[in-house]
Amino acid sequence: MALKQLILGRKINERSNKLKELLEKRSSLETREGELETALTEAEKPEDIEEVEKSADELEKEIAKLDAEIKDLEDDKSDLEAELAAINEDDTAKKDEEERKKRSMKRKTVKTHEGAEKIEELRSGINSFVHSRGEKRDGFTSIEGGALIPEELLTPQETPEDVVDLRNYVKVIPVNSGSGKYPVITKSGSKMHTVAELAANPELAKPTIVEIDYSIETRRGYIPVSEEVIDDADYDVTGLIVDEIDDQGRNTSNEDIADILKTATAKAVTGVDGLKDLVNKGIKKVYDVKFYISSSLYSELDKLKDKNGRYLLQDSITTASGKVLFGKELVVLDDDIIGTNEGDLVGFVGDAKAHTAFFDRKKVSVQWVANEIYGKLLAGVLRYDVKKTDSEAGFYITYTAAPAEG
Repeated sequence: MALKQLILGRKINERSNKLKELLEKRSSLETREGELETALTEAEKPEDIEEVEKSADELEKEIAKLDAEIKDLEDDKSDLEAELAAINEDDTAKKDEEERKKRSMKRKTVKTHEGAEKIEELRSGINSFVHSRGEKRDGFTSIEGGALIPEELLTPQETPEDVVDLRNYVKVIPVNSGSGKYPVITKSGSKMHTVAELAANPELAKPTIVEIDYSIETRRGYIPVSEEVIDDADYDVTGLIVDEIDDQGRNTSNEDIADILKTATAKAVTGVDGLKDLVNKGIKKVYDVKFYISSSLYSELDKLKDKNGRYLLQDSITTASGKVLFGKELVVLDDDIIGTNEGDLVGFVGDAKAHTAFFDRKKVSVQWVANEIYGKLLAGVLRYDVKKTDSEAGFYITYTAAPAEG
C-alpha cells in the first residue's frame, strides 16, 4: 500500500510542476493581451489596427489551446489526488481503530501502584472537603473556594486565522533608534545614454530624494495563564498563548500598514476595464503592481467572466491567495482591515514595497512569574512605525461593477 501511495504522490508532483509551467505561460499571455490592448488604443492607421487584430486572433487561439491543456491536466491531477485521499483515509481509519483499542486497554489497567495511591489521595481529599463543608483543603487543587475535580483535558482546537502578514509585502527597515530620518529615492524611470568611446559623460537625470521622518511607538500587552492549567494540561499551554500573542502582533501591524495603504491617492474604478486601464496606463511600469483587496471585492471579481466564458481570476500556485488578475498577484484582506465596513469593495493597487516602509525597532516575546498570582504573565512587545515613502506607487481604489449590457 505504501508503494502505491509513493507512486501516486510522484504522479501528482509531476502534474503540479507541469501545471506551474502552464500557468506561468498563461500569465505571460495575459500580459501580451494587455500589450495588444494598449497597441490598439495607440493605433492610428488602418493597417496598424489590422496588424493588432491579426495578433489578437492568434493570441486567442493560443490561449484557448492552453486553457484546454490546463483543464485536462487539472482533471487528471484531481483524479489522482482523490485516489490518494481514499487510500490515506482507509489507512487513517485503521490506525485510529488500533489506537482506540490500545487506549481502551490502558483505561482498564492501573498502570502503577504509585498512580493508584495518587488517585486514592485525591478522592480522599475531596471527600474530606465535602464532609467538612470546605474546612479541609488538603490533597487536591482548590480554585475560587471550591474543589477542582480532576478530569481529562482535551487538546484545544485552534481557530483558523488569517495568515496574511503585510510586513512581507512592504519594505521592512531595521532601525536602532527611537526616531530619525530615512532617505528615499523616488523611482523616475530615467535611462542612461549611449556615448562614444572616450566621450564626456552626459549628465544623467537627477534623482528625487525625500527624507522620511519616523518615530517609533511601542505596542504591548499580556495574557495571564494560571499555573493550574499549565500543570494539568497535557499540551503546551504556554506555547499556545505565545502563538496567540504573536498572532495579535501580526494583526496589529497589518492594521497599521493597511491604514497607510489607504492614504494612497483615491481613485474610483468602474468594472474590469477600469482596473485594466489603471494597471496598464495609470501606474508606471517600474513598479511591481499587486492587488491588495477586500474579501468582498475578491468575491465580486471571482464571479466575473470574459466574453468567452472564462473566469477572469486565474489559478496560480505561486501566490498566497492562489489567484492572479491580469497576471498580477492578489492579496486578500478582511473588509475592515483594508476598508472600513463589511461589504466595502476597496483595495490598494500598486507596489506596496515602494509605497510603504515598516521601521522595525524591536520584536520581543517574554514571560515571567508574577508574585501576586500563582501563574504566569506572557507579555508581547512590538516597537515600530509605518510611513508612506512613495505616493506615486499606487492608488486606493473604490470599485463599482460595470453596468449590465443590453
